[in-house]
Amino acid sequence: MSAAAGSSKSAFAAEMKKQERMNKLKELQMKRNQARKLNHQEVVEEDQRNKLPANWDQKRRRLEWESDEAKLKAECKEQGKDFDRVRLREVGADDAEKWEKKKKKKNPDQGFSDYEAATFRQYQGLTKQIKPDKDEYTREKEKLGEAFYPGVDTMGVAKGGHKDSEEAIDKLVTDIDKQQAKRAKFSRRRAHDEDDDIDYINERNMKFNKKLERFYGSHTAEIKQNLERGTAV
Repeated sequence: MSAAAGSSKSAFAAEMKKQERMNKLKELQMKRNQARKLNHQEVVEEDQRNKLPANWDQKRRRLEWESDEAKLKAECKEQGKDFDRVRLREVGADDAEKWEKKKKKKNPDQGFSDYEAATFRQYQGLTKQIKPDKDEYTREKEKLGEAFYPGVDTMGVAKGGHKDSEEAIDKLVTDIDKQQAKRAKFSRRRAHDEDDDIDYINERNMKFNKKLERFYGSHTAEIKQNLERGTAV
């Protein structure tokens, strides 16, 4: 009787263990199916995002902002409140400071209009770099005396009285080097050489041939000469 009871008990334990494993397996299968659905959903959403325009996020934020603005206007109109005043109350100090800086952007680059405007912009940029030295100013004033202020005989009296410092000379040289480097970046159309060989049919083909000559000219010079002489085999 005890042997049969022990056998039935072990069989019951094995059945329970088997049932527990089956439940665990079903749970894992459900999780796998759920992960598969979520993965498929993310793939579909990512594909939809890729098909949207490049500036879609900006447009969406803009539309949301316009919608919020319209709702706030309607609420202010119903309550008889000033819309501009209510909106400014919701603006943070940091955002307000950023907007003010954008509005008051100094010396905006409006492109080239004429040489006078370009010269004036260059003058403004150079004067902003000048940092006056009050101590040096005081020393020069004491050294030159009345000749420090311009007058009729200023050049005659102060001739040789002022000498530029090494730092000022280095600064001038550096500034001139920067201007020359900036001018060198400007692209200008090269003059047409009438004596040059015409081996192109249009401007695009001419540029392509020049690239080929630059990279492969040294390797194909002999072949080109043989073709021009008619001695190529």
